[in-house]
Amino acid sequence: MNINEYQKLAMTTLNPALSKKDVLINGVMGLCGEAGEAIDIVKKHLAQGHELDREKLIKELGDVAWYLAETATALDIDLEEVLARNIEKLKKRYPEGFKTENSVNRAE
Repeated sequence: MNINEYQKLAMTTLNPALSKKDVLINGVMGLCGEAGEAIDIVKKHLAQGHELDREKLIKELGDVAWYLAETATALDIDLEEVLARNIEKLKKRYPEGFKTENSVNRAE
């Protein structure tokens, strides 16, 4: 499956009663919430002595992907375009790969 197929399939579970504005709000709030759940798993591993729960973290990453797809859908853009734009931004920022100097002194 490619990323756009994922987006199409994932969005079959989108609540059809939501307005475009509500889809956008739900998507961004969902991204924040799921990212918080992912970091909580890592926090427990790094700071509280838990074993890293890889399976749970993978599930949370899937939830992040779903909300990313929802947010992109609200913007009428497919995920492939979102990812392509991100790669272009990264190529400009780090033309020779990551370097600390480029990160510290980057032009926005």
